[in-house]
Amino acid sequence: MATLVTFHAHPDDEAIMTGGVMRKAADEGHRVVLVVATRGEKGEIPEGLLDDGEQLADRRVQETRAAAEVLGVSRVEFLGYQDSGMMGDPSNDGPDTFWSAPVEEAAERLAAILRAESADVLTVYDDFGVYGHPDHIQVHRVGMRAAELAGTPRVYQGSANRDRMRRAAEAARAAGEEGGPDEDMIIGKPEAELTAEVDVTAYLKVKRAAMRAHRSQISEESFFLALPDDKFGEAFGTEWFIREGQGPGVTETDLMNGR
Repeated sequence: MATLVTFHAHPDDEAIMTGGVMRKAADEGHRVVLVVATRGEKGEIPEGLLDDGEQLADRRVQETRAAAEVLGVSRVEFLGYQDSGMMGDPSNDGPDTFWSAPVEEAAERLAAILRAESADVLTVYDDFGVYGHPDHIQVHRVGMRAAELAGTPRVYQGSANRDRMRRAAEAARAAGEEGGPDEDMIIGKPEAELTAEVDVTAYLKVKRAAMRAHRSQISEESFFLALPDDKFGEAFGTEWFIREGQGPGVTETDLMNGR
């Protein structure tokens, strides 16, 4: 059996981006390791959520561990950086933020985990960080370099199918439906650039349960949890990746087998 290390920027990213792949790998007997760059300190705090004296970062760590149990994760690690906030926020360049961290330093922290786990597969994000968040872009830079340092053989860049999302949005508008992601927001990569398409429809209940574990950031009224089952399946039933040297088009449907 192989070892999958999945690297994310903030708590809850793992459930949204790779929850299906993680649970699928675990169910097939593979070892799954989750590494998170920050503790999500810049997340919004719902009124009345935190106990007296409790910090959001501590709550988000607890939520991550709860989601990890749902997803079959054997080990959870945090790299120790601060959440950088959205692109353009003054907090981006803070001394301890992930965005401001030297890539080589952060990559060595991740590479140490990859070496210790003899990782066969690593997931990161595409070079745009899926939607342009600075910490997501840094996950790409740090993750790709860490794989080089550790000699990890297969690296998959998590993304989204931009063309499919646009088609779905157009169909929803034509049907008179409202809601969903901001139409002006650039998300993912064009379909032609994606090389791996993993069907995770068998794990939709698991993905939703993992999202629900992140109660501080994903409420029952959120886009993620308010979707009816059929729409949730359309949005989250496939997880998309790019692997350098593969393609053109989709050539892989199983990350753990590399085919």
